[in-house]
Amino acid sequence: MSEAEAAPESSARVSITYCTQCRWLMRAAWVAQELLQTFRTRLGEVALVPGTGGVFRVELDPGDGRPAVLLWDRAVEGGFPEIPPLKRAVRDAVAPDLALGHTDRAAARD
Repeated sequence: MSEAEAAPESSARVSITYCTQCRWLMRAAWVAQELLQTFRTRLGEVALVPGTGGVFRVELDPGDGRPAVLLWDRAVEGGFPEIPPLKRAVRDAVAPDLALGHTDRAAARD
């Protein structure tokens, strides 16, 4: 693989802060995997950030000078994020031209 192929196309960064006391690492890793699989090189990084106190928060720094955006906060929303709306929010911020396939079709039916 050449250096150009390995370099990310984007400096966008998603951080997923999860509660270690609640043992939510696997859930955070699953959310990260879903985002990395969908956005490939359109995200420069997906970081897992350990926290405590029941935290589960997903934030996006678009990496283009715009301020970071809170996409999900368990303290505000309750529960955990659904993946399709989370993917749409990330797409709208960093890759508006990207079609999400069945995720977009399901949203159109709602």
